[in-house]
Amino acid sequence: MKVLIAHGRYRSAAPSGENRVVDAEAQLLASAGHQVDRFERHSDDIATWSLPRRAALPLSSVRSREAREALERRLLETRPDVVHVHNTFPTLSPSVLLACRDHGVPVVATLHNYKLLCASGDFFRDGRPCHDCADGALLPALRRGCYRGSSALTAPVSLGLAVNRSTWRDLVSAYVFISASQRRLMAGLGLAGERSFVKHNFVAAAPASHGTEHAVLYVGRLDEAKGIRLLQRAWDQFALRRPDSSLALRIVGGGPLSEEVERWAGARESVEFVGHVAPERARSLLGSAAAVVVPSEWEETFGLVAVEAMAAGVPPIAPARGSFPELITSGRDGVLFGPGDPDSLADCLLRVDRDRPAFADLGRAARETWHRRFRPEVGLERLEEIYRYAIAHPVGPTPQTWVGSGATGAGRRGSS
Repeated sequence: MKVLIAHGRYRSAAPSGENRVVDAEAQLLASAGHQVDRFERHSDDIATWSLPRRAALPLSSVRSREAREALERRLLETRPDVVHVHNTFPTLSPSVLLACRDHGVPVVATLHNYKLLCASGDFFRDGRPCHDCADGALLPALRRGCYRGSSALTAPVSLGLAVNRSTWRDLVSAYVFISASQRRLMAGLGLAGERSFVKHNFVAAAPASHGTEHAVLYVGRLDEAKGIRLLQRAWDQFALRRPDSSLALRIVGGGPLSEEVERWAGARESVEFVGHVAPERARSLLGSAAAVVVPSEWEETFGLVAVEAMAAGVPPIAPARGSFPELITSGRDGVLFGPGDPDSLADCLLRVDRDRPAFADLGRAARETWHRRFRPEVGLERLEEIYRYAIAHPVGPTPQTWVGSGATGAGRRGSS
């Protein structure tokens, strides 16, 4: 198939799991023989824009004539069978869906977060999950300034949700949710059930864990939603219960709480603050850990770090909410703890400390789970299935065959 991937890339200063997933899918499709083209805009470029263009960004994030026209030119050049849309905010806007409609190209859209209902994209507010806008309401976010803590910045985001709701409902042939829990939480969008699919993210093979160190690892962004403060409280409770334990905690990553976490770690001999490291170093630390702790406070749409641990044969420890209960079978290939409960997480740490052989067994089972459910070949098969559905069931104008297309049952174009 000829696939055009449309994605607004997140800032490089804030490492994005979504960027990684998009890149991995593109590479996987190309390696399988599909013709892959990419239509991207980079948030890093916003800083180089003229002042008037930057000032217009709140409105152009709702509808962008520039992005629409640029995609139309690309569609005529590449004549894809399907366009796979990922992030459109703020540099692409849902105008890319209008371009695909006008040229009769089926769209597959992966929803990586909760952005089509929640202004902040995470259903998380004041340190806990929030579903006040899950039914499609817009006023709660406006009143609270949920986008970057500002009502003024939230207003265009909410405007975009209102203006483009029917665009998302009517112009996408197949929706991809990255977990069943995400699909349930976003039921308020009212998307057609027959066009809604669940496709878990995949993770590439990793060297099998050598599990040589009596340590647990946290790797991820250091902010409240990711649960780093919950982990701190749980570790302190664990240390009180087992003051003579040799179990260590290593913290890899950065974010708005970096200085706070580094100070906290510096006051505890059992904790090492590693900070930002190269991916190769992160993989090495992961492979040597007895377990990986993923203490998220928000309802993760997909726990990528947990599955990366499973790929390496390291058992994940995660809360029993969001996507984690469908990724992890507690007691078989990982451990689930009570959401938001530092006592429950501390109990898990005690288990790691007291029963190393049991966690080695969990790690071996975790790698088997990855091989069965989350390896690239499984993801490719599901993605191809969704593309075939979208091509066979286009919405909007009836597509026509591209002039000169050699693809059977594909290569589509409508009157513009």
